[in-house]
Amino acid sequence: MTALSSADNTPLSPDSIAWIRLSSCYLPLANPISDAKVLTGRQKPMTEIAMLFAEIETREGHRGLGLSYSKRAGGPGQFAHAREIAPALIGEDPNDIARLWTKLCWAGASVGRSGMGVQAIGAFDVALWDLKARRAHLSLSKLLGSQRESVRCYNTSGGFLHTPLDQLKVNARASLDRGIGGIKLKVGQPDCALDIQRVQAMREHLGDATPIMVDANQQWDRPTAQRMCRIFEQYNLIWIEEPLDAYDYEGHAALAAQFDTPIATGEMLTSAAEHGELIRHRSADFLMPDGPRLGGITPFLKVAAQAEMANVMLAPHFAMELHVHLGAVYPSEPWVEHFDWLEPLFNERLELKDGRMLVPTRPGLGLSLTEQARAWTRESVEVGQRA
Repeated sequence: MTALSSADNTPLSPDSIAWIRLSSCYLPLANPISDAKVLTGRQKPMTEIAMLFAEIETREGHRGLGLSYSKRAGGPGQFAHAREIAPALIGEDPNDIARLWTKLCWAGASVGRSGMGVQAIGAFDVALWDLKARRAHLSLSKLLGSQRESVRCYNTSGGFLHTPLDQLKVNARASLDRGIGGIKLKVGQPDCALDIQRVQAMREHLGDATPIMVDANQQWDRPTAQRMCRIFEQYNLIWIEEPLDAYDYEGHAALAAQFDTPIATGEMLTSAAEHGELIRHRSADFLMPDGPRLGGITPFLKVAAQAEMANVMLAPHFAMELHVHLGAVYPSEPWVEHFDWLEPLFNERLELKDGRMLVPTRPGLGLSLTEQARAWTRESVEVGQRA
């Protein structure tokens, strides 16, 4: 049976994906970035971010822009995997986003349903949701069903361990003056006393009313985490992030049950199933899903639904340009991480006011790539043919 339009009884012709452009773009960072994993020799300082962009166009001329990313390693692998599975989308109805996510997942099933494979899918998935929202002339948050027009936000990019304490104070004050609502500090140094000194100094500098978070980047073992969480109780922190290995569900759960300070984790997980384990074990007071790492908006919404049912708070990781929309959809008030690192890639800027990030009202994500992003592109490929 042919579907008919309710307006004039003419047959409806489903749109189809005609063309895809994939771009591997490397964003240089002004200063090498160090956290606990660098100071203990696990990783090298981060000097660039590998971005994967997917631009999708349909036969009727509708377009969407999606993104994923990798830090330190994995960028070439993400691009290669995305290039290999992209032809599976040509000719498909762009409305069927969930079905297309599954199709892409099974197209690369031999590399698994988490990790690099789904991170490559994330760029396509975000692009399809962006396309759907643009076609409806709605922002992404409005398309999904927004709960609010702005979200609480906190700054991370000024609080890394390579930053001297005096500069840390300057960065924090500048962030608050810009309209950012909270400050996150990196901890997890080999000498725990230095962590304590920095947190105490920042609490004294910013006052009792300023929201402060700390992030150990999976650095501590269980005994160290117990001691540090106990010491940090006195500083009235919003949360202690990743005190243990990302997959230590039981260890995080024990800390969450024992201490008043909330435990936050989840940013390193790359599937809805892994986040489901965090929720099942009650490992986190704040869940920190990362849309691109999860494989896009489709699996992010599955994680958010599980978190809502378990009454877990939400604080999406990185990629504020995407997560400002997804945070606005979550029923309880989230925190969204403010990173200005990606700003050179986009012509648009997010607005800040009174400690909050305003949700863009432009259609879709409300983003377009800059000429600089094109200049930083090392490799690109087109699949299909533009209408």
